[in-house]
Amino acid sequence: MNPQRDRAAAVPGPWQPVVVPTTRQPFASRGVALVAAAVGVVLLALSGRYGYHRDELYFVAAGKHLAWGYPDQPPLVPLLARLADLVAPGSLVALRLPSTLAAIAIVTLTAAIARELGAKREGQVIAASAAATCGLVLAMTHLLSTSTFGLLGWTLLTLLLVRILQDGATLGRWVAVGAVAGLTAQSNPLVGLLLVVLVAALAAVGPRQLLREPGLYVAGAIAVVVIAPYLFWQHTNGWPQLDVARGIANGESGSSEPRALFVPMQLLLVGPLLTPFWVVGLVRLLRMPSVRVLGATYLGLAALLLLLGGKPYYLAGLYPLLLAAGAQPVVYRIKVPACVALLGLSVPAVVFTLPVLPAAQAGIPVAVNYDVGETIGWPDLVKQVAATHRTLPEGTAIVAGNYGLAGAVDRYGPDLGLPPAHSGHMAYWLWGPPPDEADSVLAIGVDPDVLDDAFTTCREVGVLENRWGIDNDEDGTTMLACTGLTRPWVDNWPAFRRP
Repeated sequence: MNPQRDRAAAVPGPWQPVVVPTTRQPFASRGVALVAAAVGVVLLALSGRYGYHRDELYFVAAGKHLAWGYPDQPPLVPLLARLADLVAPGSLVALRLPSTLAAIAIVTLTAAIARELGAKREGQVIAASAAATCGLVLAMTHLLSTSTFGLLGWTLLTLLLVRILQDGATLGRWVAVGAVAGLTAQSNPLVGLLLVVLVAALAAVGPRQLLREPGLYVAGAIAVVVIAPYLFWQHTNGWPQLDVARGIANGESGSSEPRALFVPMQLLLVGPLLTPFWVVGLVRLLRMPSVRVLGATYLGLAALLLLLGGKPYYLAGLYPLLLAAGAQPVVYRIKVPACVALLGLSVPAVVFTLPVLPAAQAGIPVAVNYDVGETIGWPDLVKQVAATHRTLPEGTAIVAGNYGLAGAVDRYGPDLGLPPAHSGHMAYWLWGPPPDEADSVLAIGVDPDVLDDAFTTCREVGVLENRWGIDNDEDGTTMLACTGLTRPWVDNWPAFRRP
């Protein structure tokens, strides 16, 4: 038994009339398994509803151009999209199955963290249930995204770090930390920011002896080796990820929020009724000497993201830890039935994170959750593109203003006789312009100034409409028919590039 662990666990948290047990409790395997299975069943049942997210269409396209990196992401998620498309071409269920499995793992790991922090069986099940009803967890694990596996990786990392902090550091644990960090970075490089803030927090609040542990530097070396191919790709391509980050900081992403909303959005994203769990968890971590550094890491990372203009959901990976830390103290304070009631009242929030309502009635969820709107209407929009394209000269190329539109044309267009799409957005720009003989294009949502410079004539030939009345980024997009290429495509193409 670790004396430091005993002393840390004995520190009372807020709302906690009795001391959290000082020894590791048995794992509530049956209860946690039931919660995790319920989440998996719900996500699996809803995974085919609505349609692809614009990012998923991009991942499928990127999976057909496998590389060690892309302007806006590492290679892991496009690789998963490629594998899913090979196993079950065109299947949303198959594409999102890795995310469903990630959700099951996140729920289970949250319970495991709660156990490491002294939670009894009921506390572990409550922690798992809090993760299962958390809006961030459900939204991120419904779709295939870089955030999905960032969330999974951060949750596993925090479990490993809790074990190191409470039970002592071993080389094996540090190796695991390095491997998990590296693999997580192959999905979402934000984990590097987490580790930088963690080291700074160790220097600020301790335990500082970990900074002298050789294993810490072994972990760092392993993480760098795993992510090195992606870093090399970024280096050789001029670090386009930094341009993407600057665009996000300037609010150019559809899911960006003003800095003033960063803190309030934490309450909304996790779920207002789950606030007692994670706030108590944060305060408890800050009061526990052995794991205080993790609470300080959350605060430090929140401050840094606010300063840099990061998206509010970038903190998502630390909420399973906070929910786990707060579960048992809240159980002690308000008892299990009240906790169950809070969790039960949180369930209706799935309407805003999962495709529960018919698409025609999704207007309210879309007003709250931008990403819902980006999953509705793609096949219908491509049919509109195809109908317009048939009125244009043979050999007319298609150039789209963003990777979602381009990915939709590439996914649904072949069955409608459409040529491959081209776009200057993100990795699509790297995949090249239309062929030189394409003197005519159907431009969808492309900057008119760029088109006026590239062609002698452009005229409006249609406007995309969402027949369900959903207000998303594509609804109202103008289609232009342009002819008379002013220069060869190789000379025009740089002007089409956008991060």
